[in-house]
Order: sequence, then structure tokens, then C-alpha cells
Amino acid sequence: MPLPIGFATPSITDEDIEAVTAVLRSGWITTGPVAAQFEAELAEVCGVPRGKVTNSCSAALELALRLVGVGTGDEVITSAYTYAATINAIVHTGATPVLADCAPGSFLIDPDSVAALITPRTRAVIAVDVGGLPCDYPALAQALAAAPAPAPTATVGEAIGRIALIADAAHSLGAMLDGVPAASLVDFAALSFHAVKNLTSAEGGALMWSAALQEQVPGIYATASVLGMQGQTKDALTKTLAGQWEYDITCSGYKWNMPDVLAALGLSQLRRYPANVRRRHELARLYDEALTGVDVTCPRHVGSRHISSGHLYMVRAEWDEAQRNAVIQELGDRGIATNVHFKPIPLLSAYHWLGDPAVVVPNALRAYQQELSLPLHLALDNEDPALVAHHLADVLRQGRTSRVAAQGVA
Repeated sequence: MPLPIGFATPSITDEDIEAVTAVLRSGWITTGPVAAQFEAELAEVCGVPRGKVTNSCSAALELALRLVGVGTGDEVITSAYTYAATINAIVHTGATPVLADCAPGSFLIDPDSVAALITPRTRAVIAVDVGGLPCDYPALAQALAAAPAPAPTATVGEAIGRIALIADAAHSLGAMLDGVPAASLVDFAALSFHAVKNLTSAEGGALMWSAALQEQVPGIYATASVLGMQGQTKDALTKTLAGQWEYDITCSGYKWNMPDVLAALGLSQLRRYPANVRRRHELARLYDEALTGVDVTCPRHVGSRHISSGHLYMVRAEWDEAQRNAVIQELGDRGIATNVHFKPIPLLSAYHWLGDPAVVVPNALRAYQQELSLPLHLALDNEDPALVAHHLADVLRQGRTSRVAAQGVA
């Protein structure tokens, strides 16, 4: 595509539009049969028996915590290298977030850091898949298995019998680890279908849960449904049936449901999702080739143990934050939109109280200072990765020349 190149252009096809239009014409547009079908097909992709679609990944994360029984007095360990939604979900339950560092040289949570932070108050760990790369869930599971089990506070928490392992899989739908879907290796996996994600329903999310939980808590779907629909014992579609109007409210629930009109878009996109991920991998490979010889590194989307979802193309370079920001500005001036994923949580005004990142999460801070996300989406042509790489290399070259000149003047 000619310049300018956008950062995250959504892919919407005629089939997507027709799927949404069919729901609009059906006479039923809120949560109903299309949402249920979306849930079933998502569960198959994730390698799990069942899940619940929600109106956001944020809702899915909080739903997981509520099901586990997280509340005031508890601690939840999560990565400092994430978006605020992860932390907000913890805070909304009344629990205290505890920040783990990234593994050295990585964007992903360090299992050793997690193990060192576990206390008797730890009830859950939320690991964050960044850029589509899955975390080392077997290592995290091993760390949690070695820790004392928290006192059970909910049916689901009791069934887990240890600190719960939750994946913030907002970036990683379809990612594989050790030959199986990464979402199947955790107790809960929270997905995002925001407009910039690989698969979009405009806004939306889902919570998937493990086969072990489905077997041990067969009523988990009903519990999740009631909790996510104001505590109401019947869904809206059931209430429309003859003689079925009456219902009860059994808890002070939340409004977390996904309507069919959005589920239709997500379901349509899901049915071509494998081909879309393959295309993202091809674009990532073209970036890998084009950036050969450029002073940046990028995590590989296909490795000896993992296959990512290809959500982001993240590069790291030996620059400081000011130099990285100057590169972003210069690329923007040339018509190339880039981004940064993520600001470590303690750098955000609402969460300064979690400490000095240079002290508590130095690897996450360094990752942030070095990171730059390049455009990776289905609107790119085969020539675009080389074009972006050319401009990035040129900006870096000019930056080095300017610094050398300045040093010479000094």
C-alpha cells in the first residue's frame, strides 16, 4: 500500500457485513443463539470445552477473578508489562495487584519473579501474552503447584485447589505452546475482540476455562452467565417465550453480556481466522527478512516451542526512551504509524503507588524504553514490510549521524 501506512487497520469483509445484517433483520439483536454459536466455535479453537462471550476482555478478566473468589484482602500477581485493563480488573475486586517483572530480554512475565512474590494472600496469577506470544505456562503452573494453596472462597476456587492461573490472552487467540493451544494450559483465558485485535467484534471479549474446571464444576457456565447478566436467572431470550417471563436475581451481578449483533461479526471473522493468522505470519517473515542488518531485534512468531497469533511486530533497539520517541515522530512524519506496547504499570498516574519501576520491575522498564511496534495487519501488501523497514533503517542511520556530529561539535 502507498504511504501513509496505518498502524492497525481492521479487516471487514462483505461476509462480515452480511452476517451482521442477518442478525439485524432477524428480530433478535441482543444476546442469543449467535452468541452461543460464537462461544462454541471459540472453545474449539482454544482447545477447551466451553467459554462465555462478554462485552470486553476487561469484563472477562474480572469475571475470572470473581469466579475464583478474589476479593478484599487477597493479592493477585500480574505482569508490570501490560495494559491498564489487567490491573483495573484486579483493583475492581478489592484485591491488591502485585507486579512481577518480565524475564530478562523478554516482554513476557518471568516465572521466577512470580514465584518470589507469592505470599499466603496470593489467590491468582494473571500472566499476559504480549504481541501474540504465549507465556511459559508450564513453568508458571509448576511455580503455583509448589506454593501453599489459598483457603477456598468459592466453588471454582475450591475446585482449582491452588493459586489460580489466568491468561490475559487479549493478544493471543490461537497461539500454540508445546503443540497445544496455549489457552488450554491455564484455568482461565480472557480474550479480546477490540477493533485493533486480530479478530474483532468491534468491542467484545470472552472467558474460556479448562477441561478440568468444566468437569469439576459442571455448573460453571450457568454461574458465569448469571454473574454477567445482573445476577438474573434467565436470559432475555428465554424470558420472551410464552409463560417464561418470571425470573429471580440471585446476586448483585454485572452487565457483561455480548449481543448477537456483535457476536455475528466475531463469528464471521473466526471462520477465516486460521488463514488470517497465516497471513500475519507471512508479513512477519517479510519483516524479518527486510530488517536483516538493521540494529533491531524482534521475538520470532514461530519458535521451537511456540506459534504466536502474530498480533504485533515488536522490535527492540539499543536506544533510550527519548531516542525511541524521536523515531516514532520521524516515521509518523513520513506517513508510517507506529506504537509502543506497553508503558509499565507504575509509570501510569493511577498506579504510581505500586513503586519505582526502575527498582521493582527493571526488566519491564527497559523493555518499554527499547520497544517499538511496527504496522502488522491484513491491509498491508507484500511490499510494505520492506518499505517500513527501509524508512526505519534510514531514520536510525540519520539519528546515528546526528549524534556523531553533535559529539564532534562538543
